[in-house]
Amino acid sequence: MKHNFGAGPCILPQEVFKQASQAVLNFNDTGLSILEISHRSKEFIAVSEEAIKIVKELMNVPEGYSVLFLQGGASLQFAMVAMNLLQEGKKAAYLETGVWAKKAIKEAKLFGEVEIVASSKDANFNFIPKGYTIPEDASYFHITSNNTIYGTELFDIPKTNVPVVCDMSSDIFSREINVADFDLIYAGAQKNIGPAGATLVIVKDEILGKVNRTIPSMLDYKVHIEGESMYNTPPVFSIYVSLLNLKWLKSKGGIAAIEKENIAKAEALYQEIDRNPFFKGTAAVEDRSRMNVCFVMENPELEKDFLKLAEEKGCVGIKGHRSVGGFRASIYNALPITSVHVLIEAMQEFAEKHK
Repeated sequence: MKHNFGAGPCILPQEVFKQASQAVLNFNDTGLSILEISHRSKEFIAVSEEAIKIVKELMNVPEGYSVLFLQGGASLQFAMVAMNLLQEGKKAAYLETGVWAKKAIKEAKLFGEVEIVASSKDANFNFIPKGYTIPEDASYFHITSNNTIYGTELFDIPKTNVPVVCDMSSDIFSREINVADFDLIYAGAQKNIGPAGATLVIVKDEILGKVNRTIPSMLDYKVHIEGESMYNTPPVFSIYVSLLNLKWLKSKGGIAAIEKENIAKAEALYQEIDRNPFFKGTAAVEDRSRMNVCFVMENPELEKDFLKLAEEKGCVGIKGHRSVGGFRASIYNALPITSVHVLIEAMQEFAEKHK
């Protein structure tokens, strides 16, 4: 059996794979594959509408927000956010907490002034900065809620009168949040939503339409809202599998229930990292991510040997990003705690062999 700790594209529930594979052959007894049906057909419109409905239900999205399924991943959102929200002659404020925040900053600079209010770059992004000031004249304040490469997560959302934009690509649907604390949320699908190809956007309608620049239609949130996520051909299969995954999450008791599981998984793994003398965590304890657990070995020369043992146990995808080294166990919603226990047992076995 394989235990998929990959950072993304990542694990999805087995029952979702089974349902999706059946739909590839024959979708809803239409005699057609989900891959070939028209996105304008009543069958797919029903899929799209139900996916948006469940997003609103699971996240308690307030009135006055639009939910979109777009394309281009979070990387395109880096530019779309600034293009739609950064007003001429004003600046945008960013919290720099990792590679993806840096890339978002780079794109925003194409459209105006950017102020980095705080950064953990000097410490290789191993913590979330605190105690910074958000300029009140900023068009918006951008944060990244979870940093997949460095294993840090932002749990306290700053209070400000400035519109808050959040890249939630790697922890959306993993914990309860108050959507009203944010003005725009975006997330690539390939962590906790579904397969790569779709991007979820939740945007407060009233923040749009305040810039004077000409925005290409495909990059204009208002155009996509008016087109109900169908201004162009949407990523049909990705949205369909996302719907299946969201229904799976709902059946488990929703976000409150999965958050408890995620806390239990993360606590068990971090406990072993802290207890086992062969391993140590890389992120500041108070900022440790529940989604991406990053750790190294006290003796780096043993890392290849442990990786080999873990792979023999069926643990795949745990090699750390080159920026941090060591190991990264991504424990997204669909990964069962039994897989975490397999990794923990491998760590214990390795320590026992080498003591």
